[in-house]
Amino acid sequence: MKESQIAINSVSTAEAALEETVAAYSEASFTNVEFPLSRVKAYLDRGHSIQETKQLLDTHGMRCIGGFETVIECFSSAESQQGNHARVVENAQLLSELGATILVVGTDGPPNLKDVPDPLDQIARVYGDVAAQVEQYGVTLCLEFNWSPVVKSVRAACEVARRSKKDNVGVLFDTAHYHCTPSKLDQLNADNVPYIRHVHVNDMRDKPGELCDCNADRVLPGDGCLDLNQILSTIEQHGYNGYFAIEMFNKALWDMPVADAATLMYQSMKHLCDTLP
Repeated sequence: MKESQIAINSVSTAEAALEETVAAYSEASFTNVEFPLSRVKAYLDRGHSIQETKQLLDTHGMRCIGGFETVIECFSSAESQQGNHARVVENAQLLSELGATILVVGTDGPPNLKDVPDPLDQIARVYGDVAAQVEQYGVTLCLEFNWSPVVKSVRAACEVARRSKKDNVGVLFDTAHYHCTPSKLDQLNADNVPYIRHVHVNDMRDKPGELCDCNADRVLPGDGCLDLNQILSTIEQHGYNGYFAIEMFNKALWDMPVADAATLMYQSMKHLCDTLP
């Protein structure tokens, strides 16, 4: 990991005006940011333009690398899927206009899993269809495992990306979800890692994964039980060279001023960067 690969997912800090958030991240030394798209849309709804949003980022030396908002429906009615997929395409266009290339998405599941002989195949087909629609924007759909009642592991997510047969379908790897799911280190191999296109970083309280809350039990890198050096270096050894975005759902951080929380998070990521092989 290089410092230039460090990023922050802005869900990690208290919701504040975008102007305050971007300035705080820059002051903390972050240069890359990933947004919950609701925060960007709220800024636009206040009368700001895409150009003003880009100018705000540029002024503080920040780059938007990606965002997230919703799942891609694969098992709902045709009408529901049509509306949902249109929203995903709109989000991809918005991110493209901001210069970003990563759209993190989850997926749904069938009402009764036993009714679908091969749910991964259906998810892969739908993801491939949506990926074809966003291709023009240069955006990769990154499937987040465990944001789904079906796709629960690195292996399953990579299988979806593989079966989609689309270069712009990939996987979002999150260390918290890795800890809390059936994922194993041997799944981070030469066959799967090429499908990992984005990484979320966090540490976890020292609890068995099956007893963890995959959001509320996140702690700063270095403060928990995960061997982040081993996990992240394994991904890098198999060719991953994208961003590493810290993503926290930690009440103590949310209760802090954005600038203070951002500083703590950057320091933890910088230390991790310095100690990785």
